[in-house]
Amino acid sequence: MNVGIVGIGLIGGSLAKVYKSKGHTVYGFDKDDSIREYAQLSGVVDGELNEKTIKDCDAIFIAINPHDTVAYLKNVAPTISKDTIVFDCCGIKRYICEQCFPLAKKYGFTFVGGHPMAGSHKMGFANSSAELFIDAPMVLVPPFYDNPVLIGRIDEILKPVGFGHFAVTTAEKHDEIIAFSSQMAHVISNAFIKSPTAHEHKGFSAGSYLDLTRVARLDADMWAKLCMENSDFLIKEIDAFINAMTSYRNALASKDEVELKKLFEEGSRLKKELDS
Repeated sequence: MNVGIVGIGLIGGSLAKVYKSKGHTVYGFDKDDSIREYAQLSGVVDGELNEKTIKDCDAIFIAINPHDTVAYLKNVAPTISKDTIVFDCCGIKRYICEQCFPLAKKYGFTFVGGHPMAGSHKMGFANSSAELFIDAPMVLVPPFYDNPVLIGRIDEILKPVGFGHFAVTTAEKHDEIIAFSSQMAHVISNAFIKSPTAHEHKGFSAGSYLDLTRVARLDADMWAKLCMENSDFLIKEIDAFINAMTSYRNALASKDEVELKKLFEEGSRLKKELDS
């Protein structure tokens, strides 16, 4: 199988490594050509993804920010084979799918919205790994849901990566859920670390601090773009969180231990239900 990778960072680099490790041919493109050259010298990439090699790709993964994804696909769409399936790896889906589905239809190839649910606070090709996606969920937004041939091809293409399972959904439902499960977690972590007390935490913090602050260190440019494109759903999550935090604050301010205990029990019970 010939696989094209656009953006050889953490996600794209990890995809390149896993496909190469399984014996597939990998072509890569990065706006920083030195990264592609390094990946090629490392034996992870076989050659440059360009106008010539793109025509031979069975699958192309675009692992860059949303607006650059659309711009890149608009630029190369006329050169993509009708037998190729193109996946994006962005953390939002409405903007991507609204732009890319019509583009794929116009030029005759297949575009599938994709979001591999794996990552790290460490960025770049140097931190990529062929094991990054093992047992991780992969969210898919196909152009249609009643084509078993397409689903079979998607499964065949993605099988080498080692995803744990696939979640097939709509672009809107993806963005609604991801506002809670991913974007909100990054916002909370990033805001939590801004406490003045954070400068004094050493020697006083353990697992709970590490768990809550792991994603505070992030790619600010990327996350700002993702959150802005999903601002309607993310604002709803922030408002719900503010309301919840106000309940805890009011219980503390009024010295209402019974109410505070109730709030803790509710959260603990809900966590247990979700985990089961």
